[in-house]
Amino acid sequence: MNKLFDIRDQVVVITGGTGILGRCIARYLAGEGARVVIMARREEMGAKIVSAIEQDGGQAMFLRTDVMDKPLLERNLEAVMSRYGRVDALLNAAGGNMPGATIPPDKSFFDLNPADFRRVLELNLLGTVLPTQVFLRPMTEQKSGTIVNFSSMSAFRPLTRVAGYGVAKAGVSNFTAYMAKEVASKFSPHIRVNAIAPGFFLTDQNRSLLTNPDGSWTQRGHDIIHQTPMGRMGEPEELCGTIHYLISPASEFVTGTVAVVDGGFNVFSI
Repeated sequence: MNKLFDIRDQVVVITGGTGILGRCIARYLAGEGARVVIMARREEMGAKIVSAIEQDGGQAMFLRTDVMDKPLLERNLEAVMSRYGRVDALLNAAGGNMPGATIPPDKSFFDLNPADFRRVLELNLLGTVLPTQVFLRPMTEQKSGTIVNFSSMSAFRPLTRVAGYGVAKAGVSNFTAYMAKEVASKFSPHIRVNAIAPGFFLTDQNRSLLTNPDGSWTQRGHDIIHQTPMGRMGEPEELCGTIHYLISPASEFVTGTVAVVDGGFNVFSI
C-alpha cells in the first residue's frame, strides 16, 4: 500500500474546530483515519461534531478551550496526552475579527478602535503562538510532528476594511517562517511548520459582509468574485486536500511555506 498520504492514527489537534472551516476539516481528517481533537469554546457544537464523526466510524474528542488562556491550553494538552499519548499535528484554525478593528467606507483610520485592534491582533496572532508553545512540546519529545497555521489573503496585500485582521495574519505568515527554522534546527528536522492561506469562503464571521439578507452578494462579494479567476467563492471541503498534504508524509521536505487555496485571487492582475 502506498503510504505517501497515509494519516491513519495521527492525533490531530484543531483549534477553532467548531467553525465552518474547522469542523469540515475535522470530519474529513477523521474520515481518513486520523484521531481528531476538536478544541473551541462552543461545547454544544463540539459535542455534535464528535457525535457525527463517531457515527461515521471515526475517532474524535472535544475539549473546551480559549486560545488566549495558556493554563487552560496546558490542561487541554494533559487531556490529549492522557487519551492518546502523543500529538502528531496541530492546526491553528482559531481566529476572527471585530467591527472596531475594521475601517468601513464611511469611516477613516482615525475611527479605528485601539482596544478592538489589539484584541484582533491577540486572537489571531497570539492565539496561534500560545497553542504552538503548548502542543509543540510533545512533538519535540517524539522528534516529529507538523503544525499548520491559518493565514489569509489579507496577509499578502492590504485589503480594504480589515485593518487589524490583515496585520495579524501577516504576522501569522511571518511566525510560520520563523518557527520552521526554529524547530528544524533546534529540535528535529522531522518537525515541520507551514501555513494555509484560504481565499474567500463564506463563514459565520464574514457572511454579513459578503451577502445581503436575501442571500445575494454585497458589492464586496461581487468585487471578490470579479477578482477571482475561477469566478466563485471557495467551498470548505476544498481546503481539506491541502491540509491532508501538509500533515502527511507527502510533504516531508516542505516547511516554512504558505499554501494558497484561493481560486487564483492572489495572482490576478488587470
